[in-house]
Amino acid sequence: MSLLKAEGLGIQFGGLKAVDEFNFEMDKDQLYGLIGPNGAGKTTVFNLLTGVYKPTSGQILFDGKSLLKMTPTQITQLGIARTFQNIRLFKKMSVIDNVKVGLHHSQNYSLLSSILHLPSYFKGEEAMQEMAMSLLRVFDLEKYADVKAGNLPYGKQRKLEIARALATAPKLLLLDEPAAGMNPIETEELMETIKIVREKFSIAILLIEHDMKLVMGICEKIAVLNFGTVLAFGTPDEIKNNPDVVAAYLGNEE
Repeated sequence: MSLLKAEGLGIQFGGLKAVDEFNFEMDKDQLYGLIGPNGAGKTTVFNLLTGVYKPTSGQILFDGKSLLKMTPTQITQLGIARTFQNIRLFKKMSVIDNVKVGLHHSQNYSLLSSILHLPSYFKGEEAMQEMAMSLLRVFDLEKYADVKAGNLPYGKQRKLEIARALATAPKLLLLDEPAAGMNPIETEELMETIKIVREKFSIAILLIEHDMKLVMGICEKIAVLNFGTVLAFGTPDEIKNNPDVVAAYLGNEE
């Protein structure tokens, strides 16, 4: 059974079909890319998958369950996490507290325990602290644990956002242009980070990205969107040699 399956997915805003007949399928542990020109509908697809938008047509199945009637919170709890093109950290909070925000779903102490500071509260907080530090070590961020997130260099903020997403224990991680705004060195580090995440956490990753070196370097398969529809789907070699893709998109890339 596929981990994620979209069938005939579409959404219309007024008279504009932002996504139309989007068909897509991926299994556990796979790393796929979603590319296309600006305005092709890539982020709209992410918003559909995470419940931010409700489709006007089609179906989304995740781990065999329909997502159509679920809220974004329910979808997160089911196992889909995402990052955003524009970093959305709690910048005045510490690095470790940003990660702990994603871990609160895993704690089972009651509100009363929290208010009264009962032993179960302290036990839960200690467990979260340990889990958060463990995640920070994966990204070599543990030495910044008490630094305000907004004071981190840009590339490290990107890493922190991925760490926070992983704190929700997802089965599928959606990365929305993680290399946006990065210099070449930061992009190389990001590529290695994504490889480490995949190997260490054994999760599926769906990536939106304009940096073709990154996409072609780490993705197993790539779907190309153009005007809201899938223009092509295949391996990196198949995509970069597809004349329709070259004409619509890659031919405009440096």
